[in-house]
Amino acid sequence: MTVILVTVLVQGGLAPAADRGTLASWNLLVINDGIFQAIGVISFAFVCHHNSLLIYGSLKTPTIDRFSLVTHISTGVSMIACLLMALVGFLTFGDRTLGNVLNNFPADNTMVNVARLCFGLNMLTTLPLEAFVCREVMLNYWFPGDPFNMNLHLLFTSSLVVSAMVLSMITCDLGTVFELVGATSAAAMAYILPPLCYLKLTKETGGWKRAGAWATAAFGTLVMGISLLQAVGKMVRGDGGVGQCMS
Repeated sequence: MTVILVTVLVQGGLAPAADRGTLASWNLLVINDGIFQAIGVISFAFVCHHNSLLIYGSLKTPTIDRFSLVTHISTGVSMIACLLMALVGFLTFGDRTLGNVLNNFPADNTMVNVARLCFGLNMLTTLPLEAFVCREVMLNYWFPGDPFNMNLHLLFTSSLVVSAMVLSMITCDLGTVFELVGATSAAAMAYILPPLCYLKLTKETGGWKRAGAWATAAFGTLVMGISLLQAVGKMVRGDGGVGQCMS
């Protein structure tokens, strides 16, 4: 992450004028119809709920206070990194900013290519963690309480890895991927499922907290519906993003 962030900060300032976009339109600087897709993408960057139990269990001394400290520090660092990269990328390339800001830089830029390699390695090392969580959920759902079965283990693991690899090989615009994932799983995990769980667990009580939970769930449903329609519409029209993978 550090290599990618430093690359965007340094190369953004060195980008030639021909590659830079403009901020002439005030629509780029105010709330517009793209806010729901932006909320989905930002939510996707901070969704880690499915790893929470694993992270809690990995602490040397697992306590709520220590877990709270870890989550606040990690979320704060992530927020700062996302803000720096987003602001530098947007202020540099303006209306030309792509879903993956690294694609705004020339293909022969050595420093950016190193950052692209690091980005690929990050995805490569992230996949096993995500596949592990998904596989455990699938096994516990379809085969609860069954002893370890190597055949099922290989079947689920191979299916998840191969399907992810196939999708990645035919997808070049990460912006569209982030928007789709943000519109579906991120919106559900960040804004819909947590308040619904709270409402389920506190159904015998009332108060403003339940009203806030209902409002959060409604907001998440609104974001999911609108951003999903916008993302699908963009895919159908072929708007916004690279048309082919970089050679």
